[in-house]
Amino acid sequence: MLQTADDIRQLNDKIQTAAAFIDRLENEIGKIIIGQHHMVTRLLIGLLSNGHVLLEGVPGLAKTLSIKSLSQAINARFSRIQFTPDLLPADVIGTMIYNQQKHEFVVRKGPIFANFILADEINRAPAKVQSALLEAMQERQVTIGESTFKLDEPFLVLATQNPIDQEGTYTLPEAQVDRFMLKVLIGYPSREEELLIIRQNLEGLRLPEIKQVVSIQEVLQARDLVRQVYMDEKIENYILDIVFATRNPEKFRLEKLKPLIAYGGSPRASINLALAAKAHAFLHKRGYVIPDDVRSIAKDVIRHRIGLTYEAEAENINSENVVDEVLKAVNVP
Repeated sequence: MLQTADDIRQLNDKIQTAAAFIDRLENEIGKIIIGQHHMVTRLLIGLLSNGHVLLEGVPGLAKTLSIKSLSQAINARFSRIQFTPDLLPADVIGTMIYNQQKHEFVVRKGPIFANFILADEINRAPAKVQSALLEAMQERQVTIGESTFKLDEPFLVLATQNPIDQEGTYTLPEAQVDRFMLKVLIGYPSREEELLIIRQNLEGLRLPEIKQVVSIQEVLQARDLVRQVYMDEKIENYILDIVFATRNPEKFRLEKLKPLIAYGGSPRASINLALAAKAHAFLHKRGYVIPDDVRSIAKDVIRHRIGLTYEAEAENINSENVVDEVLKAVNVP
């Protein structure tokens, strides 16, 4: 761990240089994506932290386009898998097929063998498909027959789900939801942004071509630097206070939340909040984490890791409200 102010200053200078590609990446994606800065930033945090991202929003908010544009700007392999109730694990990871010429079974790899996986409407597929995806997400590997294959880096699952149409959907298992580093809620564009979107589409011109502006090697090097970003012990304790307040709210003067929370954030919440805060600092070209980094990313990391009771649902209280109350109550260092 870095100790001296000089060490931090040197790291800060190094990160300011290394993070220059972030501007190029955002500008290139901005050629096609109008607005949605929050979503793009969260996708970059997932990329820099090696964490999967769950995007929730109504159709037509450029979720798929954003993910595809990001992969093109890095020149990474992109696969889109449309999750449906009749999807099979083999449709995702691949299967063994019989080669008549060689008289043997050979592996045919599925679309999971890419750098960016868009799992579209992930909650429409049954449990067997989710369990196959879970191994890839957690272990970064896939088992087909008796063979196990390591997945290439970077490997990111970027999943979408529609919060409105719940007919024919399956609730994702808590263990799988917990594997998503971030759950990002996508809102509508502003009036000015939507006017630009209308004009862009009515012009009848082809969308600008996204060019590679960053190499995969630069991204992997940036990941190593993100983990070196300095985090003071006070910030570490701040993160622990936030997560522990979701488990034992009465210890943080939040007795009113006790009957509303069935279970709080897991240790993955603490780990991912720390990592995401470091990535947020890197995006702002800083070699150290400040409380604002933690606060700005806290909802995206924690909202899907809190279980609410029936009492909370009866009172129309959601996990967003709980995180808001926790952030207000926990002392900022």
